[in-house]
Amino acid sequence: MEPYFDPVPLLGDARASFQGRWSERKWLNVPGPFYGADTDNCGTGRLHAPGLVLYEGDCFTEYVYRQPRTRGQLQHLVDAAQEDPFSGYGCDGDEYWTPKAVREWWRGRGRIREYLADQRGVWEADDQKSGQATAAAALDYAAYIDGELATHLRVYLFWLDDRRPPTLEDTLPQL
Repeated sequence: MEPYFDPVPLLGDARASFQGRWSERKWLNVPGPFYGADTDNCGTGRLHAPGLVLYEGDCFTEYVYRQPRTRGQLQHLVDAAQEDPFSGYGCDGDEYWTPKAVREWWRGRGRIREYLADQRGVWEADDQKSGQATAAAALDYAAYIDGELATHLRVYLFWLDDRRPPTLEDTLPQL
């Protein structure tokens, strides 16, 4: 079992860069402590955190499609948040996500997959200008939904219920 990485206590002074509001959170964010809310559309998030951040196809605002799982990934997300002129990233998702809400998000994941497929042409056109491989990242997000995300969310559900990482002896909750 992969252990839960609790990144929020490691933020230190960088926490001030996360001023996003939960009520403005993008529906495309994967459950976890970090999310994109009212971010800019300057296309800087993927420059700093290409394995964690994607853009909406409509306005190119930023959202978190993978939660950081290492200190290095956390630093990449901090860099993305610090470059956002609107300070629209949030780090208080653990205060709002509930097991019920995570399960509802999971049940609605098909909507995200459809969105990712529908926006492919938009991202491919942008990739020709920006070179940020957004179309490939959208495919990565879809593969993540179809693959290891279920296990990551089960570990996160355990974290939400117990506020501690699961051990090998613990049984993970079902999605």
